Parts: sequence; C-alpha cells; structure tokens
Amino acid sequence: MGEQRGPEFNVPDPVELSKALGSIADRSQKIVTEFLERQATNGGMGPIDPLNIGNAFLEMTARMMTDPAKLVQAQMNLWQDYLRLWQTTTQRIMGGAAEPIAEPEKADRRFKDPAWEDNQLFDFIKQSYLLSARWMQSTVRDVDGLDEKTAQKVDFYTRQFVDAMAPSNFIMTNPEVLRETLESGGENLVKGLENLLEDLERGKGRLHIKMTDYDAFKMGENIAVTPGKVVYQNDLMQLIQYTPTTETVHKRPLLIIPPWINKYYILDLREKNSFVKWAVDQGLTVFMISWVNPDRELAAKTFEDYMHEGPLAALDAVEKATGEKDANVIGYCLGGTLLSATLAYMAVKGDKRVKSATFFTTMTDFTEAGELGVFIDEEQLASLEERMGERGYLEGAEMATTFNMLRANDLIWSFVVNNYLLGKDPFPFDLLYWNSDSTRMPAAMHSFYLRRMYQENLLVEPGGIELDGVPIDLRKVETPVFMLSTKEDHIAPWASTYAATQLFSGPVRFVLAASGHIAGVVNPPAAEKYSHWTKAQNPKDPMKWLAGAKEHPGSWWPEWYKWLQKYADKQVPARAPGSGKLEVLEDAPGSYVAVKAQD
Repeated sequence: MGEQRGPEFNVPDPVELSKALGSIADRSQKIVTEFLERQATNGGMGPIDPLNIGNAFLEMTARMMTDPAKLVQAQMNLWQDYLRLWQTTTQRIMGGAAEPIAEPEKADRRFKDPAWEDNQLFDFIKQSYLLSARWMQSTVRDVDGLDEKTAQKVDFYTRQFVDAMAPSNFIMTNPEVLRETLESGGENLVKGLENLLEDLERGKGRLHIKMTDYDAFKMGENIAVTPGKVVYQNDLMQLIQYTPTTETVHKRPLLIIPPWINKYYILDLREKNSFVKWAVDQGLTVFMISWVNPDRELAAKTFEDYMHEGPLAALDAVEKATGEKDANVIGYCLGGTLLSATLAYMAVKGDKRVKSATFFTTMTDFTEAGELGVFIDEEQLASLEERMGERGYLEGAEMATTFNMLRANDLIWSFVVNNYLLGKDPFPFDLLYWNSDSTRMPAAMHSFYLRRMYQENLLVEPGGIELDGVPIDLRKVETPVFMLSTKEDHIAPWASTYAATQLFSGPVRFVLAASGHIAGVVNPPAAEKYSHWTKAQNPKDPMKWLAGAKEHPGSWWPEWYKWLQKYADKQVPARAPGSGKLEVLEDAPGSYVAVKAQD
C-alpha cells in the first residue's frame, strides 16, 4: 500500500517575499501619511453620519422594543432553524443524506465553488450564514410602525451589512481562497495586498476597486467604435454625427440624449452590441450627444442650461447638418427625464420639431423611486450640497459607489474576493470599463435634480417646476412616444417608469424588456438573449398591463424600429458628416468623452 501524502503547496522564495513585503510597507506608510495629512487639512471633521443611517436604526430599535414578544418569537424561530441545521449536518458527517435547510438563490455566485456543498464544514458555514442573513432581514422588515422611507433605509443597509458579512468575503471561511493560499504558499495574499494598495493609491486614500483591466480598452479603437465625426460643441456637450453604412437613409434624423451621470458609449461599446451601429445599419442618420465631464468652472450650470445647451442646441445643429428641421429623439435614463421636460417646454413654445420621442428606462414620476430613494432625505442632501459647494461638483466616484451599492455582491464583494483574497487581476470587460469611467455632476444642476424631482417629485405636478420661465406640464406633451423599461431595473423600477403612460397626452407604446437597466437595453438581436413584452393598451395599473402582455423572445430593438418607421419619413441619399452646414471638428468619439473624473 503506497504512502499517502498530504496536499502539496509551493513555498514562496523568501528573498522575493521580503522585497514584496518591504515595498508594501513603504507604500502603506505613504498612503497612511497622505490620509492623515488630508484629515489635518479639514480638521478631521466631517459628517458623523452623512447617510443618516443612525436615526433610522434607532427608530427601528425603539419600535421593535414595543413588541418584545414578537422579537422573542423571531429569536426562537432562528434557534429552531439552527437545531435543524445541526441535525442535518450531523447526519451528513455520519455518512447519511440530508436535505439542506437553506440554499442560496440560483443567481448567487458567492457559493459556486463545489466545496460549499461537498464539504460538510463549509456547507454548515454557508447554511448558517443564509439562515442568519434571512432572519435578520425578515426581522427588520416585520417591524411595525416605521414610515416608508425609514423602513426602506433600514432594509437597504441591513442588506449591505449582511452582504459584507458573507463567509465568502473572508480568508478562513472561503474554500477557494484557502485552496489558493495553500497551493501558492500565500502568494495570493501578497498579490492581493498589492492590489489593495494600488486601489487606495488610485483613489488617493479612498478605496477605488479595480473592476477590469483599464489598459485593455481605448476609446475609438475597441470601445466607442462606430465611425463618425464631432460636428458641433458648446460648454456642455459635443454632437457626434455617425457615418452612414447604407446608400440611402430615412429623411428624418435620429438624435440620442444619453444620461450625463455616465458616458454615452454604453450605447456604442463594441460593433456586435452597439445600438448606434445597429441603428446606422437600419438606414438612420444618427446623432449622439456626448456630455462634458464638468469641473469647477461649470458649477453654476443648471438643469435649464442642460436643456438649452443639450437637446435644444442639438436640434438646431442637426438641422444645419442635414437640412431637416424635424427629428426623432431618444432619451436614456436621466437623458429621458430631460427630454420629457424639454418636450413640455417646447409644447408651450409651439415648437414641434420632435416628431417622435423614445424613452429608455426613464423616470418622470418619482413617487416610487426604487432603492436610490434611500440616499434622498434632507440630512443627506444637505451634506451632499455642502460637499458640492466646496468643490463645485459631485465627485464621479461618489456617484459610482452609490450605484455599485445597489448590486453590492456583484459590483463590490466579488472584486474584493477576486482582487484582494485570490490575488487575481480582474478580467477585461468593456461594460465594467464603462461602469468605472464615471462622470462628475455640476453642483447647481444636481441639487435641482435631486430636490425638485427625487425629493419633492415636482416634475409630475403641472407647473411644479419652471424652465426658463415656462411652467412644465408633461400632460401637454402630444408627441408620439415609445417607452422601453426593463423588468429587473434597480435604478428606474419599471412599474414607476410606467406612470408616464398616464401623463403624456399623445399615443404611447410601452414595451418591457427582460433583465436590467443596462443589459435589458443593450441587447442586440444577434445575441438572441432575454425577451420582451408588448400590449396595445396601457391600463393605469402596471401589474394589469403585465398580466395581459404578450412575451416575445429576443431583443426589443426590431420592435422599436418597426414603430419608428412611421415617423422616419421617406428614403433620401445618405448624408456624410460635414456635408451640410456644419464643419467636422474632430473624429468620434471626440475629446469630451475622453476626460476622466479624476483628471
């Protein structure tokens, strides 16, 4: 019988390990020194609780204590679940079979390693975590007497805590990390510490998690690749006209207004998933607004300025470039919110240049604003406005962190495990490159948007806001509308976006796509992924709409183009950028989009 040997692992070279640790020590000291200097500069003072979490949990605790019997019952339920788990684990240790007490959701990638199921110890750790996590979340959700805003905040930050405490996030309770540590002799942890320091250095003392290989992408070469030219620019935007790929095009051009919270090239990542490229191939003359990444000099720019220097200026430029006064217009997310207000403004002015309007995942009624509403209350807004007042803008990293928290396991903790515990470099992924390429927000505009729309919900009120002296009333919009929402949207919940079907006075075609805020929109037909739902009528209740809607396999893009053709007009010879009254300023994607938030 041969000699049994334990698992082998490599011992790192002591000289190289010493050098690596010495370099880490030097860099760590530098980062700590810079952090302390920054603290000394502002006196070390800042909001103790800028997110106003403490008051929410204090109120929850007070409410919970008014019903101790309910709390005791919840505790007893947890102990009973633990006893059942002990029993099933003992059965497995003794060689028997046992059904799990708690299982992760199918989409939960934290427990994908086979050891989480095959090894009794890790299976026990996993199930005990799931039981505790679900008990904690259900307990805080069942507290009576909390107002809706407080309950939402408590639920959100409880989930953040639960996600952070997952056993997969720690060395000693993650089987994949333990295996890698043994096999590499700990080199993964040394590499992970180097990755952590690099992220801290890049964030200048704040953790800026690297989600992809930033050197693998270059705009104009392997992202933002559709050929075109910048034909107009002002303080807030550049206007790109794309090069036609067909001999003839529809007479009426298409203008796209992306959100300025992120950069436009989410609609033009690669050739195979570029909405821009696909639209050009359908014979559309496509124009794209590329918003500036603002600095302190643009701090006073308002929402009204974004309307005048964005869509209104772009419509003027499109007319000069093509000779066509009318246009079809798309607004994506915040770009769609701006488009809705602009259409109401144009209705009062008698301006009928927009012949059709398409909205991608757009909020107009913020009554149910989704989880982003957690970040909108008076205390948080006052703290945010104070910071923006000092700098003149909202830092792009702060906005990115907010969005990442909505999907913390996918956009935060998975990278903590991969980069810092496993010591691996993130995989090159164009979507995550775009997600990391954040933008800043001008102070005046962003404060107006958050207060008037998210906090006060005045856009939905007739005359609730004024732009350039014009009371905005969305009910005056008679433009034909195509609305695209996505079923799993955490940023613009589809049932909330659906409210606009009852606001606009013109015909509204509502389509619901599967997946989320990005993947549900950027879903080319060739991918043959997801599905979408359609229905001719738009009842007031979105759930009634969904109950009677018909599901179709694949992308919604052809459905939209079929609708758009009614407003796209006849075919005319293709128009090249620069062939009209606007000269070419530079090649697409232009210089505005190349500016980084950290520049």
